Amino acid sequence: MRTVVNVAIIVALAALVAFLPGGGVAARMFVWALALAFWGALAWFVARLYRQYRDDIYGLGDRMRAVLYFSIGVAVITVAATEGLWESPIGLLAWFALVGASIYGVFAAWRQYRSY
Repeated sequence: MRTVVNVAIIVALAALVAFLPGGGVAARMFVWALALAFWGALAWFVARLYRQYRDDIYGLGDRMRAVLYFSIGVAVITVAATEGLWESPIGLLAWFALVGASIYGVFAAWRQYRSY
């Protein structure tokens, strides 16, 4: 019985979004707010990890720390540009190359960290 009630609630919300004027705008605003909360939580988590492992990160040395930061930056920019890069075959190939290179950079920094 509880499943039927939950399905009815979902169907009612979908009907509101589909048939009320401005329902699509409200749904897009809700998705935007949910994405903003997700990215905010992710930023908080990364900042927390940075504070926790700051000494270990500085122990990597300047060169490997630069590789780590550059790799993370390339990954963030590549993910942000995903839609534009996936429009052409060259862009798709560049996307995979950039993501692969950034994963390798993070892995190299992690391997350096684990070596001592």
